[in-house]
Amino acid sequence: MTHSGQTSQGSERGTAPRVAGLLLAAGAGRRLGGLPKALLRHSGGLLVEHAARALREGGCGPVYVVLGAAGERVRETAALPGCVLLDNPDWAQGMGSSLRAGLAAVSAAGPAAEGAGGDTGGDGAGHGAEAVLVSLVDQPGIGADAVARVRAAYRSPATLAAAAYDGRRGHPVLLGSAHWTGVSHSARADAGARGYLRERQDALTLVECADLADPSDIDTPGDLHRLR
Repeated sequence: MTHSGQTSQGSERGTAPRVAGLLLAAGAGRRLGGLPKALLRHSGGLLVEHAARALREGGCGPVYVVLGAAGERVRETAALPGCVLLDNPDWAQGMGSSLRAGLAAVSAAGPAAEGAGGDTGGDGAGHGAEAVLVSLVDQPGIGADAVARVRAAYRSPATLAAAAYDGRRGHPVLLGSAHWTGVSHSARADAGARGYLRERQDALTLVECADLADPSDIDTPGDLHRLR
């Protein structure tokens, strides 16, 4: 659960803390027969559109979307207003490479940089963030409510927080800026930030979200019913 009696740096300044969204959407969907998950149909649109919208409507900005397999097709077909689109040439190495690419882009924005690379539709893209909220493209049951609840756990650049489902850690994950370098160094293959968070369990705030989100993911053809 989130801690109480604390104020974030943004609140002390009289403004909401800037929390960027980071959507990992580079996978090729090998277990789905080679159909990239970003291009799956969901709720009248594409799964990548749904996931990016959840981050935006949950209060994150700017939203960075890391693309890899079928990146050009996503750029051509997906409506992603206000998002910074990033290409990860190393996407085949696993989710860890996409997490590193995304954190590098958010870090490069700096506290008041103009432009962060990639495509942007505005919404303040290019300005620095105090934290980043990481979400996965293949979890259609996670929406803006869960994003907003985890985002609200931000207290300082040292914050580590994650959604929990009946006490079990899941996504989205909130990383204060003090952790970006460490997470980048530890992210490997498909583990993402898992090892980094496991080593820092005492500092990790779990935010229960089972009452408003479903963390089930889309990995195999047997999971496609979750998109209906």
